[in-house]
Amino acid sequence: MVTWLFGAGIVLMVVGTAGTVLPVLPGPPLVFSGILLAAWADGFERIGWPSLVILGLLTLVTVAIDLLAAAWGTQRVKASPHALIGATAGSIVGLFVGFAGLVIGPFVGAVAGEYFARRELRQAGKVGLAAWLGLVVGGAARLAIVFVMIAWFAIAFWI
Repeated sequence: MVTWLFGAGIVLMVVGTAGTVLPVLPGPPLVFSGILLAAWADGFERIGWPSLVILGLLTLVTVAIDLLAAAWGTQRVKASPHALIGATAGSIVGLFVGFAGLVIGPFVGAVAGEYFARRELRQAGKVGLAAWLGLVVGGAARLAIVFVMIAWFAIAFWI
């Protein structure tokens, strides 16, 4: 049973790492759930509550980054709410197109949303670029934090 729980924890960490760059999966919370499950399988001997509290706080930081990154990018260029909705829709549609869709989808969605709201192509382009940059910066920060979380787990568990 312990081996099965530990294996499930590792699977959650791997899926969570993928979810950090895929907008549909809640990556960092899945990574934290995997760490928590692996710690539980070990009886919290190698990964104790102090580590879990710190890793839980890091998970909350990634959630805040998710909320703030797109808003920061779009607010800097005074985007309409339609642009944020468009960027989100573009991200979801982009999932079905592949990696190129994940990269281009948020930009196209934000441009379409902003153009729909204001009918200014130049402003829509600025908003699309700002939304895309916000998502890229936020994604890089989330990925860095997830790698720190996994490294923390690995060091505490195996060293």
